[in-house]
Amino acid sequence: MIDAVIIISFILAGAGTGFHGVDLLPIQTLAEINAQGLRWVTLGVGSFLGLILGLFAQSTYRRLETKVRSMPVETLLSRAVGLVVGLLLANLMLAPLFLLPIPDDFSFFKPLTAIMVSVIFAYSGMTVSDTHGRALLRLVNPNNVESTLIAEGTLIPAASKVLDTSCVIDGRIETLMHTGFLEGQLLVPQFVIQELQLIADSSNDQKRVRGRRGLDILNNLRSEYGDRIKIHPADYDDIQTVDAKLVRLAQEINGTLVTNDYNLNKVASFHQVEVLNINDLAQALRPTYLPGDSLNLKVLKEGKEQTQGIGYLEDGTMVVIEDGRTFVGKQLRVIVTSALQTSAGRMIFAKTEATANV
Repeated sequence: MIDAVIIISFILAGAGTGFHGVDLLPIQTLAEINAQGLRWVTLGVGSFLGLILGLFAQSTYRRLETKVRSMPVETLLSRAVGLVVGLLLANLMLAPLFLLPIPDDFSFFKPLTAIMVSVIFAYSGMTVSDTHGRALLRLVNPNNVESTLIAEGTLIPAASKVLDTSCVIDGRIETLMHTGFLEGQLLVPQFVIQELQLIADSSNDQKRVRGRRGLDILNNLRSEYGDRIKIHPADYDDIQTVDAKLVRLAQEINGTLVTNDYNLNKVASFHQVEVLNINDLAQALRPTYLPGDSLNLKVLKEGKEQTQGIGYLEDGTMVVIEDGRTFVGKQLRVIVTSALQTSAGRMIFAKTEATANV
């Protein structure tokens, strides 16, 4: 209905402008031509131009409506406040200008300046609100960021988790969901899905497999957990990288970022965004072995030292076995002597049971 109203309004405006615009021609010219015939010609031309402008206005309105609908309510509210504040400041600055005496030849200067200053301040207010609007809303009402709305009209709790591309491809998020330790709603941003699709369409075989694995995991989560997995439509045209978009989204909805990317973890923490790092969780859940504990493992290869053998626990922890070289390829019971935490991971040093009892 609104589309028809917009188009018809522009057609009528164009027709009226064309029909009555003939009166603006000089009287001498009207006396030389058929004024009534010219009115109908200009009416037709005006109607056609109005139709073109109406179609353009209608499509612009629909694009703007779609963008506003997909915009988080906090962003919409903060931009509205920024727009009002910008226009208010513009009017306060323009008040002295309208009191100045200006010659009639420059009478256009006042309205032109008013329009330019109003547009500049309105745009500046909206831009500033994008950066500091959330902080402003917190000052006005500290409890107003409990939740936000997305395009589907679904209420997003403040404790929502935002999934990173790397943790989706990693796959452990699916296992973590099965355990029940990860609570709340999981948000998958639209730009993360687009990145997964680009990786899945890559010409590189390894990237293509990783991308398809990520998409399969998302489909499994969506089918198994339903409403707990939501696609968030927000995007940021002024931000180029996916990592920066993830940080911005987590800030806007006061959510928690779930990732296993070390660098993204550091950047998000710097911006005071809460982060759940799956690698940190896996590291924390590894069992702790104290000197004197016994382990059963297979010696897989020789160590760097002449008598050492190397084995691995199920979680990938390397065990260096003193006097274990002669047992390569065999299952062996060893006694832990010490453990070492390095930047590459954790190492355990052990002796064979026979050697430890000596």
